[in-house]
Amino acid sequence: MPVISAEKLKTFAATLFEHIGVGRRESEICANSLIGANLRGFDSHGVMRIPFYVAAIRDGRVQPQNSLQIVHETPAALVCDGGWGLGQVLSRDLMERLIAKASAIGVACGTLRQAAHIGRVGEYSEMAAEQGLAAIIVANGHGSGQRVAPVGGKQGRLGTNPLSMGVPGGTDGPFILDFGTSATAEGKVRVKKIAGQQVPLGWILDADGNPTTDPNKLYDQPAGSILPMGGDQAYKGFGLAFMIEMLTGGLSGGRCSHPGAPPPVGNDALFLVLDPRHFGGAEHLQREISVLEPFVRNTPRRDGVEKITLPGDPERLLLAERQAKGIPLDDGNWKELVKLAESLGVAIPTVET
Repeated sequence: MPVISAEKLKTFAATLFEHIGVGRRESEICANSLIGANLRGFDSHGVMRIPFYVAAIRDGRVQPQNSLQIVHETPAALVCDGGWGLGQVLSRDLMERLIAKASAIGVACGTLRQAAHIGRVGEYSEMAAEQGLAAIIVANGHGSGQRVAPVGGKQGRLGTNPLSMGVPGGTDGPFILDFGTSATAEGKVRVKKIAGQQVPLGWILDADGNPTTDPNKLYDQPAGSILPMGGDQAYKGFGLAFMIEMLTGGLSGGRCSHPGAPPPVGNDALFLVLDPRHFGGAEHLQREISVLEPFVRNTPRRDGVEKITLPGDPERLLLAERQAKGIPLDDGNWKELVKLAESLGVAIPTVET
């Protein structure tokens, strides 16, 4: 399994984007976002996405030169269209604007439609939390990417529709919750498919609605589906995904899931930013967290449980480890990146194995 340093992988990723005509600033933003996902263990939203991004840019589905267009603005709201520009570039631009608005008046909400894949939604919660603000972010697939079947169904009807929440404070840093509303992200299934590995039981169903560990079954024709989050109570995960579908596709002016949707390109999203200073007060929030956090962390543990984990803990631990030791990539996904680099004439960085 190849292992490569974050800085080396970031330079490699940015160079790949630049070689297909993406501007240097935009290339660096996308590379930072993808490597940031790998560093925190979200490999499904990391550099494995690059060949798919490149293919979408080459065939014109993604327009990397397009910037954020403001369709409607009030002191507390922004409605934006991305024109299928690069999702990470558009989302960071929108979040910066919303952080400024929320800092001034307490709350700001923005929608984004027609953005290429925006990546790890927790990245944008972190942006707010690192500046002392709270955030809630949800996204859909602009009506496409219908991989998740409703409970009892055997055909996909919704996307994996992620949710992230961020709150500043904490002993080790902000609390960041970031998950899809399905049993797994589609990208994680794709990672396993490319790597030639099986998926855990409980992730996906085949086209007949039977549980399977073969990732190829999700992409067969007829296609399989991803299970909603929640196991025996999967109606909770699907219900959350259904509400997110309306909040994103409906409020943004984009699309909700619909019959005959085209192949997925990116996302519609809703971003909500809250400044604690305009509510109970930043000091009050921190006082409450200073009581809440140890109260939960010091819960008596069951046998064999080493520690209580709170949102953001796993990502911080893996971030420290991978910054020190490098980012591991499976052979299948690394070969895809090497193949792309060779086709573009980009030098392939040395890796450890």
